[in-house]
Amino acid sequence: QVQPVESGGGLVQAGGSLRLSCAASGRTSMGWFRQAPGKEREFVAAINWSFSTYYSDSVKGRFGISRDNTKNTVYLQMNSLKPEDTAVYYCAVQRGYGLGHSVADFGSWGQGTQVTVSS
Repeated sequence: QVQPVESGGGLVQAGGSLRLSCAASGRTSMGWFRQAPGKEREFVAAINWSFSTYYSDSVKGRFGISRDNTKNTVYLQMNSLKPEDTAVYYCAVQRGYGLGHSVADFGSWGQGTQVTVSS
């Protein structure tokens, strides 16, 4: 599998927005995870090839995952950001089919992009 490549992280004030991008190839489900210092990597959102989506409760209503299959790119639109959203965000390619939401469901990971939300 091709390793996905994330971009779009940065520093933003609370209440602001950021959009992350992930370049990847293949007709696979894709997911976003995040990891804050001292914490385990946690699921954020996932999308399959047919545009079905799944979100963690902590971001539902604030974040939106989408994909452009013609560009082999997945996006994570993050709105109403909070300081607790600060983390390294990772894009990942799911193993098999369906919409996974655990780390074990995903087999190829990007290097991550830092998102910092100031209060």
